[in-house]
Amino acid sequence: MSTENEGNAVPPAPSAPPVPVETPAASAQGASYAGSAPTAPIPAVPGAPEHASAPVGGPAYASDGAGQGADPYGQAPTQGSAPEAGWPPPPPVTPSYADGGGPGAGGWGSSYQQPAPKPRNGRGGLVAAVLVAALVAGGVGGGIGYSLAKNDDGSTDSTTVSAPSSSGEVKRASGTVANVAAGALPSTVTIEAQSTNGEGGTGTGFVFDKQGHILTNNHVVADAVDGGKLTATFPSGKKYDAEVVGHAQGYDVAVIKLKNAPSDLKPLALGDSDKVAVGDSTIAIGAPFGLSNTVTTGIISAKNRPVASSDGSANNKSSYMSALQTDASINPGNSGGPLLDASGAVIGINSAIQSSSSGGLGGSGQSGSIGLGFAIPVNQAKYVAQQLIRSGKPVYAKIGASVSLEEGTGGAKITEQGASGASAVESGGPAAKAGLKPGDVITKLDGMVVDSGPTLIGAIWTHKPGDTVKLTYTRDGKTHTVDVTLGSREGDN
Repeated sequence: MSTENEGNAVPPAPSAPPVPVETPAASAQGASYAGSAPTAPIPAVPGAPEHASAPVGGPAYASDGAGQGADPYGQAPTQGSAPEAGWPPPPPVTPSYADGGGPGAGGWGSSYQQPAPKPRNGRGGLVAAVLVAALVAGGVGGGIGYSLAKNDDGSTDSTTVSAPSSSGEVKRASGTVANVAAGALPSTVTIEAQSTNGEGGTGTGFVFDKQGHILTNNHVVADAVDGGKLTATFPSGKKYDAEVVGHAQGYDVAVIKLKNAPSDLKPLALGDSDKVAVGDSTIAIGAPFGLSNTVTTGIISAKNRPVASSDGSANNKSSYMSALQTDASINPGNSGGPLLDASGAVIGINSAIQSSSSGGLGGSGQSGSIGLGFAIPVNQAKYVAQQLIRSGKPVYAKIGASVSLEEGTGGAKITEQGASGASAVESGGPAAKAGLKPGDVITKLDGMVVDSGPTLIGAIWTHKPGDTVKLTYTRDGKTHTVDVTLGSREGDN
């Protein structure tokens, strides 16, 4: 998914008013008064979603663009083809822009020309006298006000009301954000991952079970996968070394395990992301820009939002999700942290943000939240985590057909040829058994509109291998519907 927002320049602020002359006898030539304060530039327009992790000493992850039919495994792309519906790279990044405001008429930087005083007449002296009287009266009134305030400062007749003192702790209702945060924070950790060459970053995770498994994003721990260093720090300050149990690049989910895990771990309760509704309250916990144990709030802004994300490196495959969108403030470092509902149950894993590429008000570096955050639905994350704990490898659902990443096809079009010259429809696979052919355009999955190949893939990955889905497709101008039993593929290779 890629968006482009339009922005308007900040309207120029008026210059400061001129300093009035003391007497009407001032020179007829008006003194010019110029203000000169810079106008704050507008942050750049958001491009493609980026991972919300905070690399140490480096820019935030940003989506890498991919051409039509690009092979996500790093092989040469085939014109008009796309990888099998399981590994699409993200769409091209939309160019961002910065809108800087300049001085305008009457704005900052413009000068003010004081009009020449009018010729004196019989009323001129009267006006001056009235002004002087007003200034004197103002001074007297101010003096009286100050005197009264000073005298009342030590008065015992105060109108303020103090809360009754309580020796016990303040009790907060179960549905408040403070109560939910108090219950969830002890089960969240700040993760630091470092590769063998010293590179790494900071992210978040949360306690998945009492055995010491922590659920997080793949891109948070990717640096520590091959012999790197991994630590997890609780809000109490206790730090544990950890190891990667399994990671799924396509789902962007990873499970790590604490070494010498404590016996009093409290796993966070998992909710049901299928029952989440737009408008539901959300609470996000993470370490934005390294600020551990940060709590932000918002709502569910949308469901089933197709989002592709990547750290932009050549060796990292793209992840794809049918995401929960939230306006809770999510920034680099929030990745892997829990997205909670009002009851404190986990409904998603914060994973990506749509953000300005310039990193803020005309600056450069890591980008920040503009209210467009995306989380992996917890139902999907739970399934993937269980697979990783069981075998260390992810299992992906598939239809066994390559779909185009082109826009404007009116759906997910099955390509004429698969990646690396392979057949677009896998022989004996689910799509072949259902009678699908190259050139067919899939427009719906279980009644949900499919407007592109990436949208289809995100929807398929919310299912498990063996699930039966209903596909609607068009061929030669005619619409057909067919049931497809999803196949499976193990591992990221």
